[in-house]
Amino acid sequence: MKRILDMITEKMQAAFEAAGYDPSFGRVNVSNRPDLCEYQCNGALAAAKQYKCAPIQIANAVVAQLDRADYDLADAVMPGFINLKLSGAFLAKYLEQMRTAPDFGVEKTGAGQTCVVDYGGANVAKPLHIGHLRPAIIGESLKRLYQFFGFNAIGDVHLGDWGLQMGLIIAELQDRQPELPYFDPNFTGEYPVDPPFTLSDLEEIYPAASARKKVDEEFAARAHAATFELQQGRRGYRAIWQHIMNISIPDLRRIYDRLDVHFEKWLGESDAEPYIPAMIQRLKDEGYAVESDGALVFPVAEDTDKKEVPPCILVKSDGAAIYATTDLATMVQRMRDWNPDKMLYVTDKRQNLHFEQIFRAAKKSGIVRPETELEHVGHGTMNGADGKPFKTRDGGVLRLETLIQDMTDFVRAKVVENQIVEESAVEETTAKIALAALKYGDLSNQPTKDYNFDLERFAAFEGNTGPYILYTIVRIKSILAKYGPWEHLPIQEPANDFAKDLMLSVTKLAPTLENALKSSAPNLICAYIFELAGAVNKFYHETRILTEEDETLKAGYIALIGLAKNILETCIHILGFEAPEKM
Repeated sequence: MKRILDMITEKMQAAFEAAGYDPSFGRVNVSNRPDLCEYQCNGALAAAKQYKCAPIQIANAVVAQLDRADYDLADAVMPGFINLKLSGAFLAKYLEQMRTAPDFGVEKTGAGQTCVVDYGGANVAKPLHIGHLRPAIIGESLKRLYQFFGFNAIGDVHLGDWGLQMGLIIAELQDRQPELPYFDPNFTGEYPVDPPFTLSDLEEIYPAASARKKVDEEFAARAHAATFELQQGRRGYRAIWQHIMNISIPDLRRIYDRLDVHFEKWLGESDAEPYIPAMIQRLKDEGYAVESDGALVFPVAEDTDKKEVPPCILVKSDGAAIYATTDLATMVQRMRDWNPDKMLYVTDKRQNLHFEQIFRAAKKSGIVRPETELEHVGHGTMNGADGKPFKTRDGGVLRLETLIQDMTDFVRAKVVENQIVEESAVEETTAKIALAALKYGDLSNQPTKDYNFDLERFAAFEGNTGPYILYTIVRIKSILAKYGPWEHLPIQEPANDFAKDLMLSVTKLAPTLENALKSSAPNLICAYIFELAGAVNKFYHETRILTEEDETLKAGYIALIGLAKNILETCIHILGFEAPEKM
């Protein structure tokens, strides 16, 4: 269905035309002076120049052509503004269409299109840390937003499973357990089914190897060589790699599940490896890839560049593939498997140059279709409450699981202290509130901006927080449960100003979601539901709902807050959390 602003604009354009003026002047905007009106048209001011007459004269002529049944207010005011307030009947009709339409009448602009959302960025053999929070929850929210608009949205975790960390682990393991058959080049038997290490071992081995690399050049060289041999298919190293994958991925899934983040595909850099040789050969044959200081590079600079854009390195001088190589090969794989209309990458904004390079390379070489849209959503960092990088007490990087648990423990204490729910529901309720606090606290910020993590502020039940949104939904649920069956009730004209304000907030759903999609900005959804929740709560405080004696009026109130509840629940689902039954 049409957005309400488009409907009002069409009516205004028809009025301009009926009055003898170009309809293009009839654009209507939301008023920036809500104390005066709800919507405003300034077209008469621009039309006055073309028609050489006073703007107020044009405005009066246009207002005379409007259907006054659609407006409580339709006035021409000096020097030529047209101020509008919608009638209750117009609003009620529009909201009733929203109530009965699938997904509130939001147009499915992505139907028939495929979008791959590359997010998560987990590295195998390393525990997830707080740096993995933002790409996970921003990416999950954007994927769900694309799915809401009808896209076949495919979330791919794109594991880091093929880089130097594997070579470091292999080299360190060889020094610790040189007798293992994986290191014997003459071994031809079956490798052990059980891995020679546990998850805890891996979490100790990798940082030890990483620290050693910085001070031991010989070890670093062996790690690089092991990485290259792994990528070239050395049998024993591939077996170790498979052990690492078998141990690491279930643990990654477990933590992502706690965040309610779910990937349709668990592919990694290794899955792109089979596509690399043919891709490199084609780029060489067609002149895109050239040698430079022993490496193979793809020059992507353009004459219009205002700053230097270095060549995209495809193969290092030691013959090893790097991120750009696997990212381009991953595009080859995605085009072959899904032929997406768009690929969306959610990573740290400090990778902007990397994505600029590979996007140019993919477009120039025809790895993707000319019309395939490539977008990098670069996010800022999460800092501590003091604005400094978030660290553990000993100065290390905080594990993501620890952050989740800290928020959960904090919320649980509040739930128990305030006796919000019965004991049997404490854990489920706590988990939902904690996740809302964590996700909303992040997503309410513009993705590109850094923000400070503040556990107490994010978990507060008042203010612009996730728990406040949940509390509003739970309050509505409680009222609806006391009323009884309500889903069939139609929307009525607003009985007071608070009802009308709530109805006007409801009408903003479609443009909000469309803008969030266009801008890759879940924070716009957060701002919208905070406004909507505020309108619900003001209406609740200023209106007798369940105690209203007029049953017709009461039914209208219930239908309105029921619609608001459904919209709030849809929006928080897109953001990646849900409301408990009680709070």
